[in-house]
Amino acid sequence: MTPAKLLEEWTALVGRRPSFREALAPYQTILTAWSRWPADDPVPLQWSADACRQRWERGIPLLAEASPTITASELEFLLGPLIDLLGGIGVENEALERFAGAWDHGELDPSALLPRRGRIGLASAHEVTGLSQDCLALLAYGSLRPALDRYFSECRPHLGDWTLGACPFCGAPPAFTDLLEDGLRQLACHLCGGAWRFSRLSCPYCGSRNAEHLVRFLAEDKEEGYAISACQGCHGYLKELDRRIRWNAGSPLLEDWGSPHLDIIARQAGYWRAAPTLLQLEHPA
Repeated sequence: MTPAKLLEEWTALVGRRPSFREALAPYQTILTAWSRWPADDPVPLQWSADACRQRWERGIPLLAEASPTITASELEFLLGPLIDLLGGIGVENEALERFAGAWDHGELDPSALLPRRGRIGLASAHEVTGLSQDCLALLAYGSLRPALDRYFSECRPHLGDWTLGACPFCGAPPAFTDLLEDGLRQLACHLCGGAWRFSRLSCPYCGSRNAEHLVRFLAEDKEEGYAISACQGCHGYLKELDRRIRWNAGSPLLEDWGSPHLDIIARQAGYWRAAPTLLQLEHPA
């Protein structure tokens, strides 16, 4: 989905949830910046189906062996408003200033925000700036999506079997769950816009298949179709949307950002999520 379409959907979603308008306002800033990203940048990865599947069969996300060309100046116009936004709500101001300084001096560039095994962004970026892992990851999520979505656009149709709990395209952790019309579970990546099928009987974070560990908390009747899917083994959670009930719901990213009350419930119950939200940064556990 194009950034412009995401912004259009978001405006409609906020209109349906007026009680959340103030809490959701910062995301409008991010989506508005995304909508200005050049539609033809970067050049999409043009690997064949065989080339993609060779990596997937080895459990390797495509980004691990094929990074896009994104310059610091291109990404800066998305990072700038995001840093201002985070600074405005009092999130890690001194560390953000160090990040901006390191970026301006060429010590950090877009590659510092790309996912690595087990984390988003380079460990050295944390060492240079002092940013928390969640804040560094949020900078990545808030800036890289338009570029990575386009970069993998021509590889999406090649996806076959992928059984890991990380995005087959960029390697980031899942951020949302959809239950599709056929009852199967589909995980969504907020970093690149990817999606992949995943077993409903496994935790995507730790891989546990212990039925006693996997729990679901259902939303109230007026929010039928929304749930929190959690693991009592690793205490990770994902929000879940049953699209058989909410057939007209929005994109996974927007449904996730637009339901902060479910994050509050999960956090109060002692669960964590891998893809950070503004709520996590404003109110650390």
